[in-house]
Amino acid sequence: MTARHLRWALLIEFSLYTAWLVWRIEGGAGGLASFCAVLACFFGLRALVVTVTYAFTLLGSDPVPANLRCGPLGWLRMVLEEYAGLLRLFVLAQPFESRWLAPDRLDVPAPTEPQRPPLLLIHGYQCNRGFWYWLRPRLEAAGWTVATVSLEPVLRDIDVLVDAVEHRIRELQQATGAAQVILVGHSMGGLVARAYLRRWGAQRVARVVTLGSPHYGSRLAALAWGRNGRQMVIGNPWLRELQNEPLPVPLTSIYSVHDNQVMPQRRCSELAGARSVAIGGVSHLGMATSERVLAVLLGELA
Repeated sequence: MTARHLRWALLIEFSLYTAWLVWRIEGGAGGLASFCAVLACFFGLRALVVTVTYAFTLLGSDPVPANLRCGPLGWLRMVLEEYAGLLRLFVLAQPFESRWLAPDRLDVPAPTEPQRPPLLLIHGYQCNRGFWYWLRPRLEAAGWTVATVSLEPVLRDIDVLVDAVEHRIRELQQATGAAQVILVGHSMGGLVARAYLRRWGAQRVARVVTLGSPHYGSRLAALAWGRNGRQMVIGNPWLRELQNEPLPVPLTSIYSVHDNQVMPQRRCSELAGARSVAIGGVSHLGMATSERVLAVLLGELA
């Protein structure tokens, strides 16, 4: 979702809270109790969103391999990680992405191995480039030139969102002189990368790495809004057509066996013809700030 839309959503939400708070206080209710109720509502609504996603995992998860199980404390940590990720990404980082994520530094050569293709990070459903506020600087510190893109309009067909990727790749090549780039997509961003390859081919793309992408859809997509949300429903005609397209470049699908938004995890994430890397103990939004995901991603890029 664009930063502007997210800011408007927050403004409307806080305006409603303020109006209710004033009404309660003018009616003689305790100010402290009313303020606590507002806080409970604000944080409780977001807790409800996370609860719904994990409720879906109880209905449609794949068995977890023994070596990737994390136990009750691991599950609690994941739930809290997803909740914290929802707050950070949709209340702070993405509504105010220009403050959290400076413009891409494409004119600055990578500190090591400048011959490596630059990276283009593609965010997922209802997000923007602010999603990468934690990961981008760490990839840059590892010696990569990194660009980001915001996909707009937010709820449009994935094939429409591909236009923004094509435009950004051309800008990235012009700025760096690179013949090819590497696409890294989180969630729906992985599908956008594959849709790009279907339309534009592999001439300007060296490889693709996806993080938690629903290559075969997700049961949770039944609750999604917009054309692109419907395209991620399991068995959707658009997804079936995409499966018929051969992969023209190497693709690695990194996914979590505990993903609370892409499920069934293994069946929806392991793409035919691609390399699959399963990890455990990481939630869907938790991938945005996971040291484990960063290590696996750097290993695959290397």
